[in-house]
Amino acid sequence: MKSDVVIAALRKSSKSSEKLAGKQPDSLSALAWRLDRLEGQMQKLSELVREHAEDMDRLVRIVAEDRDVIRRQLLRKHHEKIRVRKHLRDNDSKHEANS
Repeated sequence: MKSDVVIAALRKSSKSSEKLAGKQPDSLSALAWRLDRLEGQMQKLSELVREHAEDMDRLVRIVAEDRDVIRRQLLRKHHEKIRVRKHLRDNDSKHEANS
């Protein structure tokens, strides 16, 4: 937020304007300093949230790639088992036909 918007909002509220009217001008500078500090903290927090989201996206991609690799390996093993069974079935049927 912009500091002038927040200060204007504080002036409009009756409680805040009563408090501000009774205090010295350095209370406004302290308020402005606190507001600047909060804005900096919000910016840092936004950066951390963005970095966290990017890290999560990377992890999701890594997991998806790993799943794909594992799925392909399992599919290859499954096809190999099917080939072996088919080969054994063909051999068994040839031996039964010859007997």
